[in-house]
Parts: sequence; structure tokens; C-alpha cells
Amino acid sequence: MGFWVFMTVMALLIPGTMLLFGTRFERKPPRRNSVFGYKTAMSQRNDDTWAFAHRYIGRLWRVWGLATLCVSLLVMLLALNRGMATVGYAGLILTVAQLVPLVGAIFSTERALKRTFDRFGQRIQ
Repeated sequence: MGFWVFMTVMALLIPGTMLLFGTRFERKPPRRNSVFGYKTAMSQRNDDTWAFAHRYIGRLWRVWGLATLCVSLLVMLLALNRGMATVGYAGLILTVAQLVPLVGAIFSTERALKRTFDRFGQRIQ
């Protein structure tokens, strides 16, 4: 049971982080800085691109974080009282699957930035 609890907590870390930062970024993007935030060349062009990128990826991470959190919890509940190997594999598969929306949101955000702003960071009319 202890291993199942540990793996369940580990399986909920990525969705929980996506949900936490997604909600934070969507509601109030951090001020532009050199340490923290969604930092790509396009998102750092100006304050408008910075805020747009954070709100966009925040919305994606909030939605996908909630969805993957629910799925992960369900899968781990189904793995309850199974062997250690089953619980371990379930956790591994969930973690790999959770990386898809986590990283995929970056590509989607960059596409949205390019559709909304020109290469100088000015909004396309």
C-alpha cells in the first residue's frame, strides 16, 4: 500500500503542477523577467507577447492539468491492490503520457504567438 501511495503522489505531480501554474499564468501572468515564466524568443519580445503567451499556455495547462489529474487518479485507483510491478508500470505510463500535453502546449503556444504577432512582436491586424 505504501508504494501505491508513493506512486499515486508521483503520478499527480505533473498534472498538479500544470493546474497550479496554468491557473496562475492564466489569471495573472508574471511580470517579464529573466528568471521565471514561459521564456521563448517570441514570448519575450514585449509585454504584450509575454502576457499573451502566459495566458494562452496557462489556459492549456489548466484544462489539460485537470483532465490528466482525473485520468491519472482513476488509473491509479484501478491499480490499487495490484502488484508492485503493475503499480510501477501504471505510474511510468501515466508520467510519459502526461508529458505529451505538458510539452505539446509549448508548440501550440508558439503557433498562437506566430498567428497573433509579427516577428517584431506587433499584433497582426
